[in-house]
Amino acid sequence: MTDKANVDTEALEQALLSWLPQQRWFAAKGAAIASLNIVARVDLGSRPGVRVEHLLVDVESVGGDVQQYQVPLGFRDAPAEDLMAWSLPLSTGQFVYDGLRDAEIIALYSDALASAGSIGPIDFRTVPGAGIDIGMVGRVLGAEQSNTSVILGEVLLLKLFRRISTGINPDIELHRALAKADCTYVAPLRAWIETGSDGELSMLGMAQDFAADSDEGWTTALASVRDLLAGDRVPEEMDSDFAPEARELGAAVAHVHADLARELGTDERDASSTVADILGRVEGAVAVVPELAEHLPAARELIARAEASGPTSMQRIHGDLHLGQVLRTPSTWLLIDFEGEPAKSLDERRRMDSPLRDVAGMLRSFDYAAHHLLLGDADATDETYARASAWAARNSEAFCDGYAEVAGHDPRDHATLLGAYELDKAVYEAVYEARNRPTWLDLPMRAVGRLAPPVRA
Repeated sequence: MTDKANVDTEALEQALLSWLPQQRWFAAKGAAIASLNIVARVDLGSRPGVRVEHLLVDVESVGGDVQQYQVPLGFRDAPAEDLMAWSLPLSTGQFVYDGLRDAEIIALYSDALASAGSIGPIDFRTVPGAGIDIGMVGRVLGAEQSNTSVILGEVLLLKLFRRISTGINPDIELHRALAKADCTYVAPLRAWIETGSDGELSMLGMAQDFAADSDEGWTTALASVRDLLAGDRVPEEMDSDFAPEARELGAAVAHVHADLARELGTDERDASSTVADILGRVEGAVAVVPELAEHLPAARELIARAEASGPTSMQRIHGDLHLGQVLRTPSTWLLIDFEGEPAKSLDERRRMDSPLRDVAGMLRSFDYAAHHLLLGDADATDETYARASAWAARNSEAFCDGYAEVAGHDPRDHATLLGAYELDKAVYEAVYEARNRPTWLDLPMRAVGRLAPPVRA
C-alpha cells in the first residue's frame, strides 16, 4: 500500500495548483494564485487498497487574500476507472484523487464520527444523546455545491465545508439554536467535525438527519415551470401549480426567522449602513460585469430611497436562501445550509441582518426558476417570457402571503428596502455567472434591468 513518505508534499502542491481552480467549490475563481501551501496532512487511516489523508491547504491570491480549503485525498496504487474524473495530475505512479468520491473513504469518516474521538488534530463531536452507528455505507450527493455532502447509511447527511474559516461556522451555530427552539423546519444536528491550533477553532463539517423522502425545492419548482411552458393553461389551472407550495414555504421561513429571533435576539438599526454596503457591492461589481455600469444611476436612486426608510429590525437569518436550500418532505418544508453566502467572510455571515434579505433571496430564486428553461432557447417569444414572469410573480406573492400569515407583518410593506436586497442578490448572481457560467449571465441581468432600469442618452 502507498506510503505517505513516498508522496512528496511539493508534488501535491503543484498538482493542487491546477486541480483546485477546476472544482465547483473553489471560491477564488477569477483571481490569480500567488502561492499554495499544504499546512496540514492528517493520516485518517486506511481500508483494503486505499489510504486517506485530510489536507488543509492555504491558497494566496495575487493581492494577498488567503483562503483555506480542506481536501480529503484518496491514495491507491493503481487507478480506479470510476474515480478518474476526480484525480489529481500527478506523475508519481500513484493514483491520488478527491477522497469524498470514494465510498471506502466515506466509510472511514462515518466510523470516525461514530467513535466521537480524535484523529491527530481533527476532533469528531456528537450532540449529547445522538448515537451514530458504526459501519454505515456512504455515497456522495451528485449535485455540485460550494461544499461536499455525503449520505451515510441513508439516515445522516454529512457535509464537509470546503472553504475553512477560523471561528464558529454559522451552519452549526444556527442549527444548535434552532434545536433549542424545537424548530420542525430544519433537520436535527447530530454531530460535527472541528480542529484547533494555537487556541483557534475551525469547524470542518457537520452531520444531520437525512430527509430521505424529500425533493429539492428547485427541482419541484422547475417541474411546475416546465408544465406551464409546455401548455397554454394559466398556472392556477395546472395540477402542478406551485403557488400552494410557495405559500407553505413562506410560512416555514417565517417560523424559522421567529425561532432564530427568540433564541439569538434582535436589534433595531437604521437601514443606512446596510444599504451603503449594498451600494458598494453594486458599484464594485462593474469591474467584473461592465454591463452593470448603465444601471448604476437607477441603482443609486433605489438604494437612496431604501436608505431613507428608517429603522429596520435585524436578527440572525439564513443568509443565502433560495430554492436549492430547501427540501420538500411529505409533511413540510425544511431549510438547509445556513452557512450564508460563501463569498462573504465568516464575520459578515454571522452578523445580524434584515429578514428581508432571505425573502429577497427566495424571490430571486422564483425568477431564476421561471426563466431558467428559456436560456439559449432561440424560439422563446415575448409571450413565453411573459408567461414565465407571471409564474415568478404568482409564486412570489404566494410566498409573501404565507410569510405574512405567520410573521404578522408583510415583507411587501417594505417594498423599497426589499427591492434593494433583490438588486443586491441579482448583482451577486451576475458576478457569479460572469465568472462561472457566462451563458447564464442574461438571467440575472434581466432582473437588474427590471430593478434598476438602464439610463441611456
